[in-house]
Amino acid sequence: MLDTAEDCKAAVDSKYTRLDALVIGAGIAGIYQLYQLRELDLDVMCVDSAPDVGGTWYWNRYPGARLDSDGPLYQYIFSEELYKDWSWSERFPGQEEIEKWTHYVVDKLDLRKDMQFKTTVERAFFDELTKRWIVVTTEGEIFDTLYLITCCGMLSAPMTDVFHGQETFKGNIFHTARWPQDGVELEGKRVGVIGIGATGIQVIQTIADKVEKLKVFVRTPQYILPMKNPKYDEEDVAAYKSRFDEIQKVIPHTFAGVDYDLPFRWHDCTPEQRAQLLEDIYQDGSLKMWLGSFAEMYFDKDVSEEVSEFIRGKMRERLKDPKLIEMLVPSDYGFGIRRVPLETNYLETYHRPNVEAVSVKDNPIVEVVPEGIKLADGTVHELDIIVMATGFDAGSGALTRMDIRGREGRSLTDDWSRDIRTTMGLMIHGYPNLFTTAVPLAPSAALCNMTTCLQQQTEWIADCIHYLEDNGLSYIEPDENTESAWVEHHDETANANLISKTESWYLGANVPGKPRRVLSYTGGVGTYRKKCSEVAEAGYPGFTKR
Repeated sequence: MLDTAEDCKAAVDSKYTRLDALVIGAGIAGIYQLYQLRELDLDVMCVDSAPDVGGTWYWNRYPGARLDSDGPLYQYIFSEELYKDWSWSERFPGQEEIEKWTHYVVDKLDLRKDMQFKTTVERAFFDELTKRWIVVTTEGEIFDTLYLITCCGMLSAPMTDVFHGQETFKGNIFHTARWPQDGVELEGKRVGVIGIGATGIQVIQTIADKVEKLKVFVRTPQYILPMKNPKYDEEDVAAYKSRFDEIQKVIPHTFAGVDYDLPFRWHDCTPEQRAQLLEDIYQDGSLKMWLGSFAEMYFDKDVSEEVSEFIRGKMRERLKDPKLIEMLVPSDYGFGIRRVPLETNYLETYHRPNVEAVSVKDNPIVEVVPEGIKLADGTVHELDIIVMATGFDAGSGALTRMDIRGREGRSLTDDWSRDIRTTMGLMIHGYPNLFTTAVPLAPSAALCNMTTCLQQQTEWIADCIHYLEDNGLSYIEPDENTESAWVEHHDETANANLISKTESWYLGANVPGKPRRVLSYTGGVGTYRKKCSEVAEAGYPGFTKR
């Protein structure tokens, strides 16, 4: 066992690299974090297990993968030139275009020289003698770094081994988050899709007309919103680029990090006004119904029920078939309390003669057998391909699947198996100089336009490191009381809304044994930013520094 920096250096000197900072992950957060730390003249490197940049947008290349945030908002806003030199082709760009955008940014900022791909971090430990992090890869490479920054993504630890017998299946099983780069031949195949969350919906609506037979295994129905995705012409592109100053000023301070907020108050409107507002917002064809309508639907059960019934009515109109309505229209939880997907003719897909919805709510999948999927009643659905849209160990999974050890050998995997705690989602007590993005107890864990929140978090981290460097310090760690105060504030905020009352991946309910806690800070992006800024402006009170 290599337990100190000297042990590591002596063991594999040719693979030993000493740095000021190491960034894990070359997605949205990691790209910008690398840029900022390089601007501080630090010796920094960014590593990623993928063969190239993109993070989520490298791995999630399944059929139909695309944004559900408006493209003009899903960009870095620290540089007007960087923003305006890229043009989206449509309102909600697809995976291939988003991946190309990440390449554009990396090349424009000349970041590749400080990036290393096909590099998977296996473990990292804090050396208490040197007060530095020792990071070990699966290939035995050693990084010795003062600052360790994790930019691993909130949805990057897929739930792949879900069902007994998967290894016995005679066909092919693909998880959407590990889709082959060369694609999958689906024509003429009998395909089963497990999962109808946002990803499953995109897959289902995209492949239905390509396969011989599509069976969708339905457990938890989802509220959905139709996506309006117009192509952009030169005039459209010029129009959104002209809004750069407005976007830069507005989106960091709204509830979800987009260019609209929750402006309406239910009880200030007449029933007629509410009905008209709901209809108008629904017709926008975006997530505005979820993140830009009535805030009361998150807190007031009566308001939640009225808004939910409005959406149910829209879904019933499109489905018509009573059996499909019963299976696919939610009834036991409210709209917006779980993740809300955008879709294109998703419900109409179930009217195709080659598509079958199979309810597994009361007749669950018990195992995968060589022929296909077996249900509790003994029914076997014979398939050639199984698509697992089974989600992720969100927020915490990317780090708990590494072996991260802090002071006195404490294990983050063990700590988070008992209680998921962070300080503002940016640092963790017991883990000095470990900075985190897209982990629990921050909006970036779920409820945010990701580029907005990840920019804010990486800027806070860069500013904190700059503060340490300017003041001749090299060590920072949140005190236990400081972390407890943030956890208490987070929980108080979360427990006041209906999200905390509904089992979903937002609470980690999809991962067996995972401690229950609302993963995302629900107080809003603007409020979170303000609280983080106050800590920095006050000189990081409640943090040990030396």
